[in-house]
Amino acid sequence: MPPILLSAGLATGIGSLPHRDPMAAAASVLRLHPGLPAAPQLPVRTPLEGMLAQWVRALPEVVLAADGTIASIDLSAIEAPIVVGFDEIAHGGLLAFLTQAERQPQAPAFVKLQLTGPLTIGIALAAAGVPAPMAFDRAGLLARAWARALEHVVAERLPDSGLVLFFDEPGLVAFRDGPAPIDRERATDLLSGALAAVACTVGVHVCGQGDLRIALDAGPQILGVETSSALLAHAAALGRHLEGDGWIAWGAVPTDRPVGEQAAPLWKNLVECWCELTRRGCDGVRLRRQSLVTPACGLAGHGISQAERAMKLAREIGFRIHDQSVATKLTVGA
Repeated sequence: MPPILLSAGLATGIGSLPHRDPMAAAASVLRLHPGLPAAPQLPVRTPLEGMLAQWVRALPEVVLAADGTIASIDLSAIEAPIVVGFDEIAHGGLLAFLTQAERQPQAPAFVKLQLTGPLTIGIALAAAGVPAPMAFDRAGLLARAWARALEHVVAERLPDSGLVLFFDEPGLVAFRDGPAPIDRERATDLLSGALAAVACTVGVHVCGQGDLRIALDAGPQILGVETSSALLAHAAALGRHLEGDGWIAWGAVPTDRPVGEQAAPLWKNLVECWCELTRRGCDGVRLRRQSLVTPACGLAGHGISQAERAMKLAREIGFRIHDQSVATKLTVGA
């Protein structure tokens, strides 16, 4: 894995936006998060930009319904080749983003892209009727194919921009309680294989109460998590991740409830989390130096003005992280 060359406190997106106009969505992320703009996914524009439909439509065995859910599975086609490709229908947000970024006077130093991870896809395929071992094998192949395609399209369209590629794994919630969909070791191997399919900086986004242990054991360079007291139970694992030069993308702006106009309360929550993690053994300097900031999850369920407010709040918190990171460097003489 290459070293992470990002600056502490960069703000970025974590998934979907509510826009129907792809160019407007792209302009918004480039304006509000210029240091690490995230290509938008636009499921309000079309269900084919939904987090499953956008990727599983490349599987010849999958038949999608009009709402983007899996309508049926043709098991006779399950061993057919997977052919991935980008089009204006299902990847309007991504393609508009690449076009807008190309038009910038100077290309972004880094861009962030995101795709659904193999565990979440495997769970969806199994729920649609694919036998579990086959479902997760197929999901691993699909995730690796899309990851390589995303890396290639950025190298082709934005050769001067570094890529940060996140795998979104809301399916990790299924490994927390009750019987796991597949063996935990197999789950870790699948996710690790997807991360290893590309040479760029890679991350895993763990939604809500998803299993952090599987995500961390898979070896991401960046772990995306919602800022909450639930993280305190994982202080030792997070400390090891930081000591290994891993970064954390803090979902410091809630997306499941209204937020105010000011970043101060959200910043206070983040700092309190850091202080408690430090008391439990995490390196307080690394917590600040190896941090990005995001909204907690996607913003497609918000209005456009609400979504942009969340992005602005993330940016403001990022400025504060950057200032503290610089201060810690001066304090320790780095």
